[in-house]
Amino acid sequence: MTPFQIIAVLLTFVAIGGYINHKYMRLPETIGHMAFALLLSLGAILFYKLGLYDIAPVKAIIGGINFSQVLLHGMLSFLLFAGALQIRFSDLKEVGTPVAVLATAGVVIATLVTGTFVWMGAQWIGINFSYIYALLFGALISPTDPIAVLAILKDSGMSKKLYAKIGTESLFNDGVGVVIFLTILSIATGEQKMDAQNVSVLLAQNGLGGLALGLLLGWMTDNLLQRLDDYKLEVLLTLALVTGGYALAEFMHVSAPICMVAAGLLVGNKGLKNRNSDNKMIYLFWELLDEILNGVLFILIGFEVIVITIGWQHVQLGTLAIAAVLLGRFISVSLPIGLMSLQQKFERGTIPILVWGGLRGGLSIAMALSLPEGAEKSIILPVTYIVVLFSVLVQGLTFQRVLSFLKKA
Repeated sequence: MTPFQIIAVLLTFVAIGGYINHKYMRLPETIGHMAFALLLSLGAILFYKLGLYDIAPVKAIIGGINFSQVLLHGMLSFLLFAGALQIRFSDLKEVGTPVAVLATAGVVIATLVTGTFVWMGAQWIGINFSYIYALLFGALISPTDPIAVLAILKDSGMSKKLYAKIGTESLFNDGVGVVIFLTILSIATGEQKMDAQNVSVLLAQNGLGGLALGLLLGWMTDNLLQRLDDYKLEVLLTLALVTGGYALAEFMHVSAPICMVAAGLLVGNKGLKNRNSDNKMIYLFWELLDEILNGVLFILIGFEVIVITIGWQHVQLGTLAIAAVLLGRFISVSLPIGLMSLQQKFERGTIPILVWGGLRGGLSIAMALSLPEGAEKSIILPVTYIVVLFSVLVQGLTFQRVLSFLKKA
């Protein structure tokens, strides 16, 4: 199939799935898209097993879509910028320190805890899984996915302060997680020596470099926006910032996700704030684009089950990995917040909300798919998919109830 035909098919499924979900399923939009695609995929697999359907052509189409490239080097730039555009500095001001700590030290702690427990679980089940690749799994699964998190939080009704804390943390720990993942991957493949100084320098260069570039590009775009009162041209400028900025960050080998988050925060709070132009049109454009791309992404996640081989041992390890991910998230959140609570007050239920609301999504699958072919990938990919399914379908669907329960408690 040509790229246009693939896009046409995906958008058609997004539209049909969205209609069916709106009329009958009544699930949150992103979860509804994923559930719709997952049900179609499982139905196709069932018909194939019964000998009623040849699944090979469908596998060829889904397998021909490079999910990792599409998300990591395309859609992610738009989704991160759109998410950051909605965060206000006024809401972020009071939660800046917790966000910074959770998005850095928290991700490192979660990576170590999750990776270690998954490695122990693999040994217990009898799966030959090296510790460095277990840490690699910890790195790709520990950061909360901002795409999934923001989609669930949008209609949660939580306070602005807590929304800013969870939303911004997911935006930044996403970028930090990608940097940690790439660092551990370079160690696992022998490209980088496991030296604390080298690793620290690499992390700093990627993370701080991405932040600096994002602020610079955001400032430059802001200056141009201040001179305009034409929303069509302003939309084009923000599109140029996202596409050109992401490509430039990748070319300079700095964190492109962090670059987009920093640029989105600056433009959303400076370039598009308190101005006389039709800012609502610009925000509406990015909100609409965000919804469409989210739909495509979660449809793709649901279809990926067709091309991912999941065996009984993967299910066993995936179940243990779910527990390890939640434990790693709990420790990485409760330790920093416990220490910071000595100096500042946190809202009641902050820790359980951060733990249960820390969803994993397409980004984790994309990183797993980007791994080099081998025995380790055949373990990490299906286990990652199982964790993501649990995270989106179980945590995502019950988050509103957990939030309501904590409010009443």
